[in-house]
Amino acid sequence: MGEHSWFTLGIMTLTVLVPDDEGMTVLAEVPRVLPVRYQWGEPVPPEAAKAEVLIPGKHPPGEELWRTLPNLKLIQLLSAGAEDWVGKVPDGVLLSTCRGAHGGSTAEWVVAVLLSMYRKLDVFAAAQREGRWERQTADTLQGKRVLVIGAGDLGRHLRRRLEPFDARCTMVGMTAREGVHGVSELPALLGLHDAVVLMVPLTSRTRGMVGAEFLAEMRDGAVLVNVSRGAVVDTDALVAELTTGRLRAALDVTDPEPPPSGHPLWTVPGLLLTPHIGGSVRGVRGRSYAVAAAEIARYAGGELPDNLVHGEY
Repeated sequence: MGEHSWFTLGIMTLTVLVPDDEGMTVLAEVPRVLPVRYQWGEPVPPEAAKAEVLIPGKHPPGEELWRTLPNLKLIQLLSAGAEDWVGKVPDGVLLSTCRGAHGGSTAEWVVAVLLSMYRKLDVFAAAQREGRWERQTADTLQGKRVLVIGAGDLGRHLRRRLEPFDARCTMVGMTAREGVHGVSELPALLGLHDAVVLMVPLTSRTRGMVGAEFLAEMRDGAVLVNVSRGAVVDTDALVAELTTGRLRAALDVTDPEPPPSGHPLWTVPGLLLTPHIGGSVRGVRGRSYAVAAAEIARYAGGELPDNLVHGEY
C-alpha cells in the first residue's frame, strides 16, 4: 500500500454511487467495490449514507446532495475537464478526472478538421451540391509545422496522429521540460508554425490567453484550432482576425457556447465550427468508465487516484 493507504484501511467494501447501468456493470467487476445505482437529480438511496465515492452527472449539485453523503471522500468524474467542479467540492473530498478516456477521439477531430481545411473538402462539397465539377489545387498536411499548446494526454495523442502525416509538432506546456517548451516561449514560437492547436484546461492562467496580441503573432494564413474550452480564446479578437482573412480557425468550443442567433461566429469567413463534439463518439462511455474504474480500484486498494485535481487542475 502507498503513503495514503490510511484512508481505506479496514474497509472491506467501498460503496460507490453510480448514475447509470453501464457504470454498474463495469464497477461490479472491481474488487472491494459495491456499486449502488442512483438517479442524478433525484433523492439518493439509503446506501448513500455509506458511500465514499460518487460518480456524478455533468454539473455540480447543490448543498442538499452533499448533506446526504456524510462519508463522501472522492468524486470521480467521467470528463477530463474539471473547471465546473473546482471550488464546489466539500472540504476534504478528493476530485479525480477521467483524463485518458477522450484523448484519442479529440486528437482525431483535430486531424480531421486540419485535413478538411487544407484539402478544401468544404469547397468541393459545395461544388457537388451545385453540380459543378471544378478541379483546383488544395494544400496538404505534409510538412506543416503544428504548435500544440497543452502537452498532456490530449497533446500526446495528437502528436502520435500528426507525425505519420509528416507534420512536425512542437509541444508547449505551462512549464518547460525535456521536449516541451514553456508558455513563456510562445511569442517566439507562434510565427514559426502553420497551425496552432489549443488543448489546455480552463484555469485562471489560460482564460483569455489567446487574445489580439497572441493572434497577431501567428503567421499569415495560419490555422487556429481550439478543442479545449471556448473561454481560452477572446472571441471578439478572433472574429476580427478572421474577418480580415489573415487567419483561419476550427472551433469545437466557443465563448459563448453555443453562439446565440446572429452571432458573428455563424457567418465569419474562414471558420470551421462544430458543436463541442470532439469527444462525442461511439464507445466513449465505455472508455470513460474504464478510466474511472481504474481510478476507483486504485483508491480501494489504498492508493490515491492518478488523476487527482490539485488546485485548479
